[in-house]
Amino acid sequence: MTLNCMVFDIETIPDVDLGRRLLDMGDATDGEVAEAMFAARREETGADFLPYEQHRIAAISVALRTGEQFHVWSLGSVESPEDELVARFFGGLEKTQPTLVSWNGGGFDLPVLHYRALKHGVVSRRYWDTGDFDQSFRYNNYLGRFHWRHIDLMDVIAGYQGRGRASLEHVAALLGLPGKLGMSGALVWGAYQEGRLPDIRAYCETDVLNTYLVYLRFELMRGRLSQEAYEGEIARTWEWLEERGETHWQQFSAAWDVP
Repeated sequence: MTLNCMVFDIETIPDVDLGRRLLDMGDATDGEVAEAMFAARREETGADFLPYEQHRIAAISVALRTGEQFHVWSLGSVESPEDELVARFFGGLEKTQPTLVSWNGGGFDLPVLHYRALKHGVVSRRYWDTGDFDQSFRYNNYLGRFHWRHIDLMDVIAGYQGRGRASLEHVAALLGLPGKLGMSGALVWGAYQEGRLPDIRAYCETDVLNTYLVYLRFELMRGRLSQEAYEGEIARTWEWLEERGETHWQQFSAAWDVP
């Protein structure tokens, strides 16, 4: 089996510009608007997790494995506006047509990307194709829950049963992977307000690598990777990590119980 996959993850913050319009808070600070958005959501649902359309993307990280290449990075730079990040994501998909891999991507990341692409007018004919442009996409496309161009590992491994779903952190622990390294999605907004976008991007990258390593085990489990090929992919990933000098990758290496 030749791997051609793009594992992805996003980190989001409240879309305070939308919040200002929805809550008529034109003169309020970003922090005040965000807290009002959370408060309105808590009153409505009992929790402060915002509706998808009220999320703004702060970071998109990917792991690309194709041909002889393997690399993990965050799209754009810390100065890149959201529309550039979204355009880069869908542009890369158009170019390489990989298997998309995620953890809860169908339940969160992709719907948010849909709204942000809608907002910014980002075109991606290949992603949205269900057979109109390419007949092979009619029965296997990125949008079908039971198709294989996008594999939401959380959904698939749970057998598409809500009660069977597990967190990435718990599955990473199950497999001896590093999991979370001092950051979580709940801390992203606070970190963003403190100007720590590089830390958010680093956290997103480690989530992507955890997901990629779970994906390799999944492909072994379903017989698409032989044991030898699986061990080769693990070795390739470890070699890539050893060449990294960034703090988060050094922490990842130190926490990984390589089989």
